Amino acid sequence: MYKYIKTNFAFLLLLLLFLLTLNMKSIAFDYNSIEEKNIIEIYEKTLPSIVSIEAEIDRGTSGGTGCVISKNGIILTSSHVIENARNIEVITHSGKTYTAIILAILKNKNDLALIKINTNENLPLAKFGNSDNIKVGQRVLTIGCPFGFKDTLTTGIVSRIDYERNKIQTDAAINPGCSGGPLLNLKGEIIGINQSIYNPDNNRSNIGIGFALPINYALDFIQKANKKLSTLK
Repeated sequence: MYKYIKTNFAFLLLLLLFLLTLNMKSIAFDYNSIEEKNIIEIYEKTLPSIVSIEAEIDRGTSGGTGCVISKNGIILTSSHVIENARNIEVITHSGKTYTAIILAILKNKNDLALIKINTNENLPLAKFGNSDNIKVGQRVLTIGCPFGFKDTLTTGIVSRIDYERNKIQTDAAINPGCSGGPLLNLKGEIIGINQSIYNPDNNRSNIGIGFALPINYALDFIQKANKKLSTLK
């Protein structure tokens, strides 16, 4: 009788452990699927407000990414993508191509520009966050056109905040063609504008050290540019 009870107890204990293991796996799976669903939703909602940019320069073609910030076709991007360009073409999410003009530009390390297209498309607008609230370790996403591969999503974290140089460092993959694209938080808000990468082979590949300009800095540039443009009308 004692052996029978002992055997049954051992069986029940093993069964309980098995069920607990299944439950833990289910919890882990649910968490991953919720996170993945959130990332997918952010990508799908943000993508229509992101454009690819091709600029004709003396050395050939400069490729980059931009964020639509107004219904009348104003786009925020990096100045090094379009600086000294003879012609600037913008390809919207719908696949339509437009010629853009430069409205305002910040050169050197400031690296921001506003360009404009004339369109009747109903362009969705980028959603801005607050870069003063970012923390090292938080998850981030980027959308860009690395090496011409349009609508590319990458993920990573905020690796470091360089307060002295006003840069957000991230390990989310940023490659040539991603400049001017958004660095997003998990709310789908733009917290930075992707700018550059650091590596020992003259920027030919990504080793996980990328930089973005904080969006609050970009918003200040946009506000000052709008005031200047309004006085010229």
